[in-house]
Amino acid sequence: MFGHRFDGKRIKDIDPIVQITPYLMPMRCDAQVFLEHKLDYEMLSRYIVRKTQEGQKVTFMNLLAAAYVRAVGQHPEVNRFIFNKQYFCRNNCSVSYTVLKDPQDPESAETTVRIKFDLTDTLFDVRDRMNDAVDRARATEDGDFVIRLARGVLKIPGITTLIVALVRLLDRYGIAPGALMGELPFYSGLFMTNNASIGLHHVWHHIYNFGNVSLFMAIGSVLKESFTDREGKTRMRRYLPIGITADERVCSGAHYGMFFNDVMHLLDHPEVLETPPESVKFDQGVEYHVPKVGQSR
Repeated sequence: MFGHRFDGKRIKDIDPIVQITPYLMPMRCDAQVFLEHKLDYEMLSRYIVRKTQEGQKVTFMNLLAAAYVRAVGQHPEVNRFIFNKQYFCRNNCSVSYTVLKDPQDPESAETTVRIKFDLTDTLFDVRDRMNDAVDRARATEDGDFVIRLARGVLKIPGITTLIVALVRLLDRYGIAPGALMGELPFYSGLFMTNNASIGLHHVWHHIYNFGNVSLFMAIGSVLKESFTDREGKTRMRRYLPIGITADERVCSGAHYGMFFNDVMHLLDHPEVLETPPESVKFDQGVEYHVPKVGQSR
């Protein structure tokens, strides 16, 4: 309320063409745009193997999250969100994704983690935060907060719709309990998934109207395509597809373009992510820092 939320601060000094778009497209589902990027699977696989041999195990999901965090540190405009047709800059850099409770059993229950990152994080910092969050989620026998909340609400017949409607109303005006909403995975800058881990192709996933996620990235199964090399010969190569869904209202196309160019450049040169950035940028009047894993909070 009055321009303040638990997860961000209202901003007004933005391009009027961008600022008017929520009035033309009130809901996120109105403003979804879809992109696809192809990552060099062979190069990334060799990089992952090399890091493993050096004692630094990383995954494709670690790389994608680290590239996102680094790019947000250079293009904070992408980390904005919209509520009640007003723009807010997020006071965190966060990623949510779903994991299996038992990674060895594809039929095991799912749980969702939401992780906050620091914009100075390296690839290894990102990996440590993700591993720590997943380990804690899998160690919870009765399910994470979201599962326990859903289970409790559904026990009362007929009241679920009322509760969700009330939460939506309070959230619209920024007066929903921050302690409650901050636990939900729908309040992150990025929601991502690795469909390849369960044998599915990449998808262009919808953006939830509930919460404030503005970006969704989905890694799919490895695909092959033909290409012509410098000698004019036709060859085959494997690539890792990523389906991306973005809320086009969040910032200008130019900002999105620079952001995605940086993400893909970092994934083409993952070694850059091994060291902290020389500098980071924060949005208007918002600065945040998150202790490294193992440091006091």
